[in-house]
Amino acid sequence: GLHRQVLFTSVGWFVGYYLTKHTEYVHAKRDRELFEYIRHHPEDFKTAEKKRVGEVLEEFYPVR
Repeated sequence: GLHRQVLFTSVGWFVGYYLTKHTEYVHAKRDRELFEYIRHHPEDFKTAEKKRVGEVLEEFYPVR
């Protein structure tokens, strides 16, 4: 009946809420570790030269 739908909806919402919080925590922890590694090893992560759009894209030849 209706009470089961309300029960399952509320249980599903709480489970989803805590699973979302857990995944956000895991991703934040991984980001913190990676940024810390990048900060301590800048020689491994040199910035590349900025390229113009024309250097990245291929030449366009219209087909007639």
